[in-house]
Amino acid sequence: MQDNFLKTLTLFLSAFTGLTLLILFITIYFFKKRKTLKQDEDIKEHSEVGFVVDTFHELVGKLKEKENELQRLKAFAEDKAVSIEAYNENILQSVPSGVISIDNEMKIKSINQSAERILGISARDVLGRRCIEVFSEPLVTLMKEGRTVSRDEYPYITGDKRHIWLGITASELKNIAGDKIGGIFVFTDLTDIKTLQAQVELKERLSQLGEMSAGISHELRNSMAVISGYAKLLGKKTEPANIPTVNAITEEIKSMDRIISELLAFAKPTVLSREEVDLNELMKETAANVLAGNDAVRVSVNSEGPLSIKADVVLLRQALSNLFINAVEAMPEGGSIDAGLRLIQNKIEIRIKDSGCGIPEEIRRKIFLPFYTTKQKGFGLGLALVQKIIVSHGGAIEVESKEGDGTTFAIVLPETK
Repeated sequence: MQDNFLKTLTLFLSAFTGLTLLILFITIYFFKKRKTLKQDEDIKEHSEVGFVVDTFHELVGKLKEKENELQRLKAFAEDKAVSIEAYNENILQSVPSGVISIDNEMKIKSINQSAERILGISARDVLGRRCIEVFSEPLVTLMKEGRTVSRDEYPYITGDKRHIWLGITASELKNIAGDKIGGIFVFTDLTDIKTLQAQVELKERLSQLGEMSAGISHELRNSMAVISGYAKLLGKKTEPANIPTVNAITEEIKSMDRIISELLAFAKPTVLSREEVDLNELMKETAANVLAGNDAVRVSVNSEGPLSIKADVVLLRQALSNLFINAVEAMPEGGSIDAGLRLIQNKIEIRIKDSGCGIPEEIRRKIFLPFYTTKQKGFGLGLALVQKIIVSHGGAIEVESKEGDGTTFAIVLPETK
């Protein structure tokens, strides 16, 4: 029985030991299997992460390349834009015509060098300012109205007080979408052209006047000679009481002869005998001669510096004398004359301003016409002769006057060396 128990116990222990070993083996197997699976998963996971990381780095590299390329293209585009802008600016600054652009708020956005020179202003002083603060008429009105203008001609007073003529073209300034963003004004200085036109017109008028006056003077002088002869005969035979009447006829004949002589001299082409003339001394000398003994009129001659010109000194003195005489006659009760000289853009400007009664507008338009006068004495050739002398020197003369506010004669002569 004990043997049976021992056998049974031995069998149980054997079975238990076998079972324990089996369980242990199975446990070890599954543990190893699990470890193996885990390693496979780790490897797989590691492989997937590596792929993602490698792909990410590859994309980052490509993006970096694209970024570098975009930076390069951006830098190229910026350089090209700067180059185009500089090129356009060079074109704008090289254009001989003046160009000004304004925005919708009437502020000056751009102005080229030609505009600075023509208008006598500086870009650094006017950019960003409103046009009404910088320009005078008619530019201000044209800019306010915003209308299109094609090559219209206008007189204009520049920033440095020059009187010029402008040929202006104005139009709207639009962007690519067609929206109005301001206005643009292109203009040229027509002053020299106007001066040449005045010279040609004056020469044509003088030529026509010369031809006409030569024929008329010949016929008039024949009749005047006959009248003068009869007057002399009448003076010998008339009674003493009638002698003053005969003498009056003779004097009128002489007066008519002087008028004809002046007309012929005026219509005759001017031949200049040019020499170096110191304008400062000529102005002072002429003013002193005209105003000698006249204490009621004060005169001042101002100059920005020594100015000389090659001109006919006799004719130029005659022209200046006539202007000073007119100024004195416009101030019968006394006043002042301000004479100024200055050099502007290779041209010499002479201004003679009086404080007299001024000239009405309807008369001002006619003062340079031959034989037009408002004086009781005189032939009306004074200012016409002044204009002829100035024009024959290649210059121009203008008058500024307002009734009751004095008169200014402005002469512009080309600088000669």
